[in-house]
This record gives sequence, C-alpha cells and structure tokens, in this order.
Amino acid sequence: MPHQRLIKRLLTAGRLSESEQKALVGLPYAVRNLADGDIAVHQGERPSACTVLMSGFLSRQRVISERNQISAFYVPGDIPDLHCLHVPTIDHDLCSTGPSTIATVSHVVLRQVLRDFPGLTYALWGETVIQAAIYREWVENLGARAALPRVAHLLCELSTRMQKVGLAENGKMNLPFTQADFADACGLSVVHVNRTIQELRRRGLIDWQSQTLELLQRAELEFIGDFNEEYLH
Repeated sequence: MPHQRLIKRLLTAGRLSESEQKALVGLPYAVRNLADGDIAVHQGERPSACTVLMSGFLSRQRVISERNQISAFYVPGDIPDLHCLHVPTIDHDLCSTGPSTIATVSHVVLRQVLRDFPGLTYALWGETVIQAAIYREWVENLGARAALPRVAHLLCELSTRMQKVGLAENGKMNLPFTQADFADACGLSVVHVNRTIQELRRRGLIDWQSQTLELLQRAELEFIGDFNEEYLH
C-alpha cells in the first residue's frame, strides 16, 4: 500500500504519532504502473496531485543542449514533486527508470490533512530539506570529483537510501539502471561510465549482474567516493 512506503520513509528522518500515521493511511490514492521510460509528470505541467513512489525508481530529467541530464534519482517512499504544493509548474520531467509503481494524492486532500496534523507538515518539510541536501551533494559530486569517485559516490548514496527503506541488505539491491542512466546522472559519456564500472569490478569493489548490484567492499568504495552519509539523515 502507498502509505506503508511513505510512513517508512518519513520514520527514517523523525517521528510520527499514531494519529499522524493513521491520517496517512486514510489518504485516498490513485495507483499507476509505469514502464521504463514512461513520464509520470511532464515538464511544464501544473500538477493537481503529489506523487508517492511505491516501487522502482523515478528520475528527474531535462534535455539541455540536446543531451538528457538526470539531476535526481528517487527511491520508494519519496515524494518527488512535493514542492508543487507551493510551486505550481514543474520545471522537469519525472521519468520512470525501469518499471515502477506510483500513487498520487490530491493537493486539496493533502493540504487539508496538513492543516489538521501540523506534525505531518513538519515531517514533510524535513523530507524537503533532505532532498535539498541530496541535490547539493550532486552538484558537488559533478563539479569536484573525477569519474571514478563520482560513480562510487552515487552507488554509495543509492545503496544507503535503499537500505533506509528496507530495500537493500548487506549492500545488495535491485538496480534496473543502464550505463546511459549513470552517464546522464554523472555528466559522463556512456563509454567513460563503462570504463569506470569495469575498473570498480576489477578492484573487487562491486558485483553488477543483470539488475542486481552488490557493494562488495563498502568501506573502500566510500573512501574512493569521499562518501559520508550524514547528508541523508
């Protein structure tokens, strides 16, 4: 159910009272299944509902100078367009990266629940702050790190975020990304990403078979990527 993912995500960053959790359980959701590449919300739209990611991954994308740029990945429990409660027009596409399932809840309904339960407003504000911290980290990753630490950092981040919502165990998780997805997220060519992934494999740091990624030497990968998970709270 959509509320289970959302509650689990919000509980990783703080507390929710029993009444607040019941309020989330009672929200009316509309569920959609998306195939790889489907657009959940199009750039320029004025959404009337917020999106809760139930399973799979979404990415925030824009085409710049004829090249696709991914500026965020979202994991189950995330609300990638929460800001549209206050900023009416979305300035990017929300795209399914691999198959995914989303649930939408009306802005009107959500605003009323937030008025009735101020603690939920605080919790969702905290979630927005965390997303802003992730965005800052991505900017720094793109601007200050070479290819190998850049990719290593992103792998560590994805593993940590999936672990927080119970979808990664011992560094192992489902990851239906292509090397082109990593290229778009890391500002690299597909060829450069391929070489970087092969180097991480050669060093025995990761095992990536089909759609399953395992971080074999997490501490070494964190050292290479200069990764500190504190920004994920």
